[in-house]
Amino acid sequence: MNIQKAFLSLLCAFAFSGYAQKTPPRSYVAHRIETPLTIDGKAEEHEWKEAAFSQPFIDIEGEKIPKYETRVKMLWDEENLYFYAELNEPHIWATLKQRDTVIFYNNDFEIFIDPDGDTHNYYEFEMNALNTVWDLLLVKPYRESAPVLDSWDIRGLQTAVSINGTLNDPTDTDTGWSVEIAMPWSVLVEASGSNDLPADQFWRINFSRVNWDFELNDNRYSRAKDASGNYLPEYNWVWSPQGVINMHEPEHWGYVYFSSKPLTETESFSIPVDEQIRWKLYEIYREQKTFYNTHKAWVVNLDDLDAETFEIEGKTLQPIIDHHEMGWTVFVESPFTGSVYSIREDGKYSKIK
Repeated sequence: MNIQKAFLSLLCAFAFSGYAQKTPPRSYVAHRIETPLTIDGKAEEHEWKEAAFSQPFIDIEGEKIPKYETRVKMLWDEENLYFYAELNEPHIWATLKQRDTVIFYNNDFEIFIDPDGDTHNYYEFEMNALNTVWDLLLVKPYRESAPVLDSWDIRGLQTAVSINGTLNDPTDTDTGWSVEIAMPWSVLVEASGSNDLPADQFWRINFSRVNWDFELNDNRYSRAKDASGNYLPEYNWVWSPQGVINMHEPEHWGYVYFSSKPLTETESFSIPVDEQIRWKLYEIYREQKTFYNTHKAWVVNLDDLDAETFEIEGKTLQPIIDHHEMGWTVFVESPFTGSVYSIREDGKYSKIK
């Protein structure tokens, strides 16, 4: 099956889904280290032992607690951004061995990275327990029907899996599997708008774990089917909840702050208040999309969306809408920093000044 069609078949029902950012996304502080890590899937270096785990993953909609725990850690140095994840799992299985196939048809671990936070030109990475990977670049989220660059590769990528149990053996009960990943900055910064490392800055990142109910055929694992022969729906467990069953709404991803401080020093990070402007502008974007789907025209005045003003931290903000040949752009000035932000009809978010 064409890979883009495979995605679209799963996501079409959520093309213009979304929810208001009622609770802040999760955040994590990734510390800088000086010594490169050995990528073996085990995270036995003292740097990993000192790094904090994230909160346990939650259901993608942000309510149910997954039946198996998943946690991640992050570190970085001059060359790489490092990830380590532990996935509890009593039955570890995988079948896909070809790179850049649809890995989430197996149980998998996924990373999503949007360096500049504009929801365009972001990275997706998936791997299974066989250490088979899929890396791709998305020009825009699927809701905008943009190309998917499946031939894009993370040059210099290092990955490893460690199995605490036995792979593809249904006769025993396993404990889980862990993954370790090194992604070179030389690749990741390409979509950041800068060649500099993001020291003491944040990127938007999220993690997902797809898990399937299974059945055995001739003692081999496969995805479970219902009585009609259709695959049972997968479980989607994530670090920072999306609010909908759709990872491709980057505006809901978490915040990873890249501290230049060593692990021995404490670093605190709070999501800047201006980020609440971003969240509100994406509400306007989704409301515009919903209106267009119904009326085949854009809203002319923001008061038609009850968005002529909105409040953040006791301050009243007044967005301005500008219509142009391709659609529209909404601008708003921050009363906190004086910065001006915008969002346009295809969901691209920008800081103007």
